[in-house]
Amino acid sequence: MSYNDLRKGRFFESGQEYLITTITHQRTPLFNSFLCSRVLVKALRDSEQRHDCQWLCWVIMPDHFHELLRLNNSPPDDLSTVMKFVKGQSGRMINHHLGRSGSLWQTGFHDHALRKEEDRLNIARYIVANPLRAGLVERIADWPHWDSVYL
Repeated sequence: MSYNDLRKGRFFESGQEYLITTITHQRTPLFNSFLCSRVLVKALRDSEQRHDCQWLCWVIMPDHFHELLRLNNSPPDDLSTVMKFVKGQSGRMINHHLGRSGSLWQTGFHDHALRKEEDRLNIARYIVANPLRAGLVERIADWPHWDSVYL
């Protein structure tokens, strides 16, 4: 199945929330760097202004990040457009900082549109607990690269 096949049938609506996972190219652990992580956070914040969306919860791991996003505007910007902006801006800035070129992110991303009955608080807890499950920290407060409107 190709990337374009994965995009077929995607529908976006105002107020819809999506659980998203995005992975670095060849799972390169670029976000072990504090500065690279902060560049990604800036891209997330910039996308909120540009695309009228809200990052409800996110965690940046060494080679990927998980996020919960709400599309606010009506009609909403395409989820792919928001992700292209975040990946493009962060990729350009991180490549410039590291003096490198080429792909920073794998093509595409995984998304799941949340249903009304899905518990947002439990999903947020799952997202921010990723560093704990990966054995990177003993307490989530020790991991600097996460945020959540729920916690």
